[in-house]
Amino acid sequence: MTGRLKAPTGRYGGKTAAQRQAERRGRFLDAALELFGADPGYRATTVAALSEAAGLSTRQFYEEFRTLEDVLAALHLQVNGWAEEAVVAALAEARDHTIDERVTAIFRAYAANVTSDPRRIRIAFVEIIGVSPRLEEQRLARRAHWVDLICAEAETLAARGEAAPRDYRLAATAFIGSVNGLLHDWSAGWVDATLDDVVDELVRQLLGILRPPGWGEPAAG
Repeated sequence: MTGRLKAPTGRYGGKTAAQRQAERRGRFLDAALELFGADPGYRATTVAALSEAAGLSTRQFYEEFRTLEDVLAALHLQVNGWAEEAVVAALAEARDHTIDERVTAIFRAYAANVTSDPRRIRIAFVEIIGVSPRLEEQRLARRAHWVDLICAEAETLAARGEAAPRDYRLAATAFIGSVNGLLHDWSAGWVDATLDDVVDELVRQLLGILRPPGWGEPAAG
């Protein structure tokens, strides 16, 4: 199939075609969060199974998506979007706080959002891996977006004199890898620690990047 089926137009049941389409799409994504994020997983899910879980028909599926990969792509972006909204809100609330408070706010918000539902972790860190070049490009693009967010925050803190002035892109890229790996391993039960312990460790790592040893000390002589 080269494209989606044409969706019906017009008002029905007091709702516009666009409203009905958004509802159907939401139901497919909700069902995908359950099937892809729990059992049986993305690779073992069929269009028929997803449609049944959503309480919709396969015809309605093809009115919204071309393939199951399209659903996974949309769900991956949705999960990342939820986490970003939480982080942006936390940053706004901590706008005038100290660097320690701002960094802690970022990661408490991120970790609380992502780990609030184990299915989100599986979508973000497991199911998206190795599916196709297209989804790998999307995954890396989303990672680059998180790097940009950290770099922007680091630049803000440096302008306030609370962090070392430097190019943070390489360090932020390495740090995002640590975040993803540690949260995945914690959620899988491979790390004997509480979520607070995990967040505290990530905060220490980021503060160490922002304020390296010796920075801010008066020059000798």
